[in-house]
Amino acid sequence: MRQKRAKAYRKLMSLYSLSFGFRQPYQVLVDSHMCKEAVAHKIELVKQLGIVLQGTVKPMITQCCIHELYLQGKEQQPAVDLAKTFERRKCNHREAIPGDDCISSVVGETNKHRYVIASQSHELRQELRAVPGVPIVHMNRSVMILEPPSDATLRVKALTEEKALHASEPEVAKLPTTSAPTEPPKKKKKGPKGPNPLSVKKKKPKSDGAAPKQKKEEAEPQPKTGEKRRREDDAEAHPLAQKSEGTGHKRKRRRKHGGTGGAGGHDAATESHHLDE
Repeated sequence: MRQKRAKAYRKLMSLYSLSFGFRQPYQVLVDSHMCKEAVAHKIELVKQLGIVLQGTVKPMITQCCIHELYLQGKEQQPAVDLAKTFERRKCNHREAIPGDDCISSVVGETNKHRYVIASQSHELRQELRAVPGVPIVHMNRSVMILEPPSDATLRVKALTEEKALHASEPEVAKLPTTSAPTEPPKKKKKGPKGPNPLSVKKKKPKSDGAAPKQKKEEAEPQPKTGEKRRREDDAEAHPLAQKSEGTGHKRKRRRKHGGTGGAGGHDAATESHHLDE
């Protein structure tokens, strides 16, 4: 198969998968005409179906189609043997009916079970094109072809896509109703703005220097009035004694003068010594 055709078939099957829920392995309903055509051209039917549908396949045949092959005699025995390798699809027909009618009844009006139809019957293919979501495969001179989607299929696809764009009824019910008039948002009044708090200097706290001093004074124990008077009396009575105690260990050096002033110098030293005492 050419690459261009394979790409087109892949896009077709993705359309059926997304819009109609087809999935692998694809269920392929094969009629009696397709079995005879495959035997006549010596085609591996299952392999060719997998190549065309771009995935795994599960071929199926109805009991009415096999019965139709039996009625054609021993000449179609190879086609009967091929049909027996496929899975049987129950059609619930007590008496055998023509294969085209059987397949048409199995597909129904909506192709509920998502069958792919492989048929060489022109009448059956024409009838199934009116049913949306039915991929149809046929043989053209030993070449298997997947037909493009029918008009009914394209219409349903467009409706599905349009419906997906809108909310469903349960979703609409959950949405808040917009019938009640909503109040317009209040506009903020424009006025003078305050200074930028980052650009304003912080206020310095008032100095509380006097307070800690007072607390220290309160914390110090105050002497009693009697003790304070005694200390004052002692200080007045012995002022010279306190001075001598503080400076008694220090003595002034004697100054040596000349011979003439020796006596005078000695007298001055003695006077200063008495004064210190």
